[in-house]
Amino acid sequence: MQINTLILLIVLSVASNASASSLFEEDTVLEVRLSGPLTSLLEDKDDGKELPFLLHADDTEHSVKVRLRGKSRKIVCDFPPLRINFKVSDTELSIFEGQDKLKLATQCQQHDSAEADILQEYAAYRIFNLISEFSYRVRLLHVTYTNTEGRPEKNTFTRYGFLIESSSELADRVGGQLAHVTGVSLSSLDSKQAATVFIFQYLIGNTDWSLVTADKSDRCCHNGDVFDVGSVRYYVPYDFDLSGLVNARYARPDPSLRIRRVTQRLYRGHCIPIDAVENALRDLKSRRVDILNEIGQVPGLSQKEIESMTEYIERFFAEANNESKILRSFERNCL
Repeated sequence: MQINTLILLIVLSVASNASASSLFEEDTVLEVRLSGPLTSLLEDKDDGKELPFLLHADDTEHSVKVRLRGKSRKIVCDFPPLRINFKVSDTELSIFEGQDKLKLATQCQQHDSAEADILQEYAAYRIFNLISEFSYRVRLLHVTYTNTEGRPEKNTFTRYGFLIESSSELADRVGGQLAHVTGVSLSSLDSKQAATVFIFQYLIGNTDWSLVTADKSDRCCHNGDVFDVGSVRYYVPYDFDLSGLVNARYARPDPSLRIRRVTQRLYRGHCIPIDAVENALRDLKSRRVDILNEIGQVPGLSQKEIESMTEYIERFFAEANNESKILRSFERNCL
C-alpha cells in the first residue's frame, strides 16, 4: 500500500512538473477565451482595478482576476496590455500549472493593421530567446474576448496576443533572483549579456530602454529587469513595441535622441570592453538564418509584413559585415 502510494505521488509530481513547464516550452498558438466586464475594465485606465473574468484554455476553465497594466500603452492604446491573476490552486494539472500572475500583451489599437504590431513584437522576444537564455519567454495566443456587459453576440472579437514569462519563473530557470535595486554599475553586469542586449536592441532598432531608473519608478531599469545570479547581474530587456522592427503606428522616438523615425537605428549601448561587443556581434551574425526563420514562422503575418521585417533585419547584417566599421561606430557612440 505504501509503495503504491509512493508511486502515485511520483506520477502526479512528474505530471505536475510537465504541466508547469509546458506553457512556455511549447510554441504552438494557444487558443484562449476570456470573458468578463471589458467595458468596466477599459473605462478608467488610471483606476488600476482588478475585475473577475473567466479564462478558458486547453479544455479547462479558470476563474481569474484581470487588470490593465503598462504606462505609455495605457495612454496610446484602445486596448492596453493586461495582467491575469490566477488562483494557484485553480491551475493544478492544467497548462497554467503553478502560474500566479502573467502579463498578456494585447493588440494595442483596434484597426486591422495593428494586429501585425503584436505579432512583430512577439517575434522580437523570440529573436532574443535565440541569442540569450537570460530572456523572457513568450507564448502566442489567439484570444476570443467576450464583453459580458451587453449582448455577447455583438461584443465578441478575436485577437492575437502573447503571454510573457513571469520574473519569478525566469529567476528559477536561471538559478537567480530578481534584484530590487535603483541602479546598476557596469562593472556588476555580466559583460557577455550586456553586449548581447546592446547589439540586439540595435538590431531591432529599439531606443526605448535604459540602464537608468525609469520615470516614476523606484527600481532599475527602464524596460528591463536585473537578475542576480551569484555575484553577477544580468540585464533582461522587455517591451519592444517602439522598435523599428515593429514600427507601430503610434511609435515615436524620444525627441532628445535626434532621430526622426523609430526605424532609424541608434546605438545606445554603454561603454564596455570592445572585445565583449565584438564577440556578441559575431554570435549574433552566426544566428542570422535562425533569426530570419523565426520571423518567417510567426503565424498571422502576411507575406508583405514578413518581407518588410526581413528587409529591416537584413540591413543590419549588411552593415555588420564590415565589422571594423560597425565596432568603431559602437565605440564612438557608446554611453
